[in-house]
Amino acid sequence: MASSAEVNKNVVAPSNEEETTDTPAAQKREERLRKFRELHFKRNEARKLNHQEVVEEDKRLKLPSNWEAKKARLEYELIVDQKKKECAERGEDYNRVKLLEISAEDAERWERKKKKKNPDPGFSGYAEAQLRQYQRLTKQIKPDMENYERQREECGEDFHPTSNSLIHGTHVPSKESVDRMVDDVEKQIEKRSKYSRRRAYNDDADIDYINERNAKFNKKAERFYGKYTAEIKQNLERGTAV
Repeated sequence: MASSAEVNKNVVAPSNEEETTDTPAAQKREERLRKFRELHFKRNEARKLNHQEVVEEDKRLKLPSNWEAKKARLEYELIVDQKKKECAERGEDYNRVKLLEISAEDAERWERKKKKKNPDPGFSGYAEAQLRQYQRLTKQIKPDMENYERQREECGEDFHPTSNSLIHGTHVPSKESVDRMVDDVEKQIEKRSKYSRRRAYNDDADIDYINERNAKFNKKAERFYGKYTAEIKQNLERGTAV
């Protein structure tokens, strides 16, 4: 019994100092674990968001190139239809209500936009010029249904010719059509006269340039300073320059 008592006396109970030293370490460890869990949660959230963005981007890439414009147009048409229904329920004219909502600045801007719908960008190529002329001529066409019906009655079955039809050269244009063609040709001649002529290329001329831009610069320099540098240029060509 005495030995057991001595053993109990020799066992030292944990002091308050050790408790105070263990508590801050445990708290610090718990704080680190909490931050680690937060970082782990944020990483999972970022992974989910990235995956969602990748899926959405893949969907957008698979859509047509003009999908955004079509979507905006459809949304606008839905809004217009809704407004038309509301105006019809109130017994109002939609066009009148729409004009009341448009400011003067917007109206002027739309008018300018209409005028610039087919602007003349100048000569950029024969194909573009031909296309613009075709569009201009087709806009001027005004079908004459009375003349159409009259020609249809005159030609009969040959109005829609086949390989056996012999009506080539029998059509006589009206005076109005001839006058319209003459006016159009005169406008083309007047417009063509405003363009500067194309400079002819001289194959025998000296090549003193490295590209088209440099050639234009040399021509400008020759035009302004050629008479002052003519003698120096001749001496250099003869090899007698000092």
